[in-house]
Amino acid sequence: MTEAAVDTPFRAWWREQASAQRSEVARIPFAELDGWGFEPHGGNLVHASGKFFTVEGLRIEPDDGREARQPIIHQPEIGVLGILVKEFDGVVHCLMQAKMEPGNLNTVQLSPTVQATRSNYLRVHRGGRTRYLEHFWGAGRGRVLVDVLQSEQGAWFWHKRNRNMIVQVDGDVPVHEAFRWVALPELLALLHSDNLVNMDARTVLGCLPRDLLPRQGRTGAFAAALRCSYETGADAGAARSWLLDVKSRGRWTTRLIPLNDTHGWIRKSDEISADDGSGFRIIAVRVRSRSREVPEWTQPLLAPRDEGLAAFLVRRAGGTLQVLVQARYEPGLLEHVELAPTVRTPPVTADEEVPYLKDVLSADHRNIRFDALLSEEGGRFHHALTRYQVIEVADGQTLEVGDNHRWMTIGQLMELVRHGHYLNIEARSLLACLHSLR
Repeated sequence: MTEAAVDTPFRAWWREQASAQRSEVARIPFAELDGWGFEPHGGNLVHASGKFFTVEGLRIEPDDGREARQPIIHQPEIGVLGILVKEFDGVVHCLMQAKMEPGNLNTVQLSPTVQATRSNYLRVHRGGRTRYLEHFWGAGRGRVLVDVLQSEQGAWFWHKRNRNMIVQVDGDVPVHEAFRWVALPELLALLHSDNLVNMDARTVLGCLPRDLLPRQGRTGAFAAALRCSYETGADAGAARSWLLDVKSRGRWTTRLIPLNDTHGWIRKSDEISADDGSGFRIIAVRVRSRSREVPEWTQPLLAPRDEGLAAFLVRRAGGTLQVLVQARYEPGLLEHVELAPTVRTPPVTADEEVPYLKDVLSADHRNIRFDALLSEEGGRFHHALTRYQVIEVADGQTLEVGDNHRWMTIGQLMELVRHGHYLNIEARSLLACLHSLR
């Protein structure tokens, strides 16, 4: 349900950037990877520098005794995802970047001011420096409003974390090519456009402090209940205890193993895939781009086979909007369980039942408050698309809430997102989407 794209100065600038940042991304066999290769002992896919990331195996042993194995991306270094903010005429603006990523369906998407792995900003690739990094690093940086380590996809990454930052500046900041100050209300509205605001920008926007959010917005009973939800439940102690209860009930053993030991996966000349053709593949690509730190490179990517779904069911209770969240296990998460959308597919295992999926799929279109197809991390995933939705429960509809689900206010979610390992990457994206509905 993408909102109509009104022609604005931003849209004109965006068309220029999309045209200027032309690139080529082509699949190649693994043998044509430059600087990458499979280790002779164990078969892990690694870079010759020992940096960037590796593709290894993961062994999962849940408490029900069933074992699963899969490839997983291991990137132990912590990157920086940072947005500079500044007020112009009393309106908060964010310095955003039009950035090409090889895995993006449409190549160029709107990214944070800084989106860089440690290997990139230390220039292991021997390319150009990371612009604006000085505003997020060292004593000379601006006023830090947000600085928190957050997780990424626990089904595809092993213990992956990035530093999510928002830094306020007052002085002049030169605006380099491919960067633009975007008013925060307009930026939040852009979330309604398919494949425009990238995952790294969404996770930072999901960490926005309350006092930065636009005060004036939509009218109507839903918007009023939504705004009330921001002011309710700042004390999230009960939610923390519930999440710890869920974590304590489960016993999961996960460990990295050699890629060669991922039984049920086949390595072909140009992909690593599951025997049954489900889940995802590991592929290799060659990239040519005039707008990146280096003009040409090769790399592996994780390529999901199916489009994902991440949905929050919401309800109005006493004039306050409540969000149904789940405590979700993912094998690659550092603490195994984090708060996730009401529904997240595809599930971790193929035979896993998905509570509330029927409620989402059968929802009346008039109750769908947010609906957009958004891309996941284009630097590591190839054409990974997720449909993000916020759906209001119909009047009179009663949902039975199990032990792993809980109704929470937006105020409680915002209190928890100030700390790492509480809201997973899809929940933070949806929290940003909720901000766009104010």
